[in-house]
Amino acid sequence: MLKLIGFDGDDTLWHSEGYYRKASARFTDLVGRYVDVGDAQVQASMLATERRNLKLFGYGAKGMTLSMVETAIAVTGGRISAADIHALVEIGKTVLQHPVELLPGVREAVAAVAEHHAVVLITKGDLFHQEKKVTQSGMADLFHRIEIVSEKDTTTYRRVLNEFSLEPAQFAMVGNSLRSDIEPVIRLGGWGVHMPYHVTWEHELENGLGEADAPRMLTVDMPSAIPAAIAQLAERAGV
Repeated sequence: MLKLIGFDGDDTLWHSEGYYRKASARFTDLVGRYVDVGDAQVQASMLATERRNLKLFGYGAKGMTLSMVETAIAVTGGRISAADIHALVEIGKTVLQHPVELLPGVREAVAAVAEHHAVVLITKGDLFHQEKKVTQSGMADLFHRIEIVSEKDTTTYRRVLNEFSLEPAQFAMVGNSLRSDIEPVIRLGGWGVHMPYHVTWEHELENGLGEADAPRMLTVDMPSAIPAAIAQLAERAGV
């Protein structure tokens, strides 16, 4: 029996990655004043720096900004000016200040699921930024609990389930990332509803799911399809 449904925040409830993509494009244009961005493999260098820094800075715009500065200094051989480093910081600030725009129909979808199940928001990233987005989303009232975490892995999900005194088979997670939202839950023995977003950070594309995991997850293409998917998983789990 499904008793708890988790929802991701970024690119599941509200738009997020598009703002990071715009910031990345501005970063590339700026660094392009100093080097041939193709020959210097600027995007590959940026991704490698971000991955290396995740354990230090975590996820989110602040970590991205520090990684942009580090990458820019590295690929330009230290030639980047102080003014342009300041410009990179300003790019990062624009991401922190972007408006919160809900995906069409997502509030109604969460409310429909909440009529039959307890729902919890589990989102990762910078605490201040995520708190701000939750508040501005106007959706906080729908959730029994809001968890802002530094990482989404089996340890995090197990902790949440233990605090609700639930077994993994009683939990389903809804999100756009197979790596962070779906795979860890399925590995524990839970269920997943994958709702792909039209753009995804390369880091989140990597996952180890295979055909054997298919019975424990469903894929939907829009928020309005989430309640039916949860109902179908509830049947598989045994209502």
